[in-house]
Amino acid sequence: AISVMGERFNVHTQLEHLQAKYVGTGHADTNKWEWLTNQHRDTCASVQGHPDLLNMIAIAENESRARVRFNLMEKMLQPCGPPPEKTEV
Repeated sequence: AISVMGERFNVHTQLEHLQAKYVGTGHADTNKWEWLTNQHRDTCASVQGHPDLLNMIAIAENESRARVRFNLMEKMLQPCGPPPEKTEV
């Protein structure tokens, strides 16, 4: 029983470390807007990091790769618009 508790503590500690280190890992208080924003930013970063995807989008949009990269960078600022206003509970 002690080893199981120790293992759970270790997994929980590792999860907390990942959540502190990487913004997009989420936590219990992550709302829908934050989750969607992280997904959109990750997608934009992934497209920029994969030259074949960047080329495909550039061809589909009839734009240069540099323009597509610039547009993706702009989308990363607020991909889902401004954050929703917080309501007092």
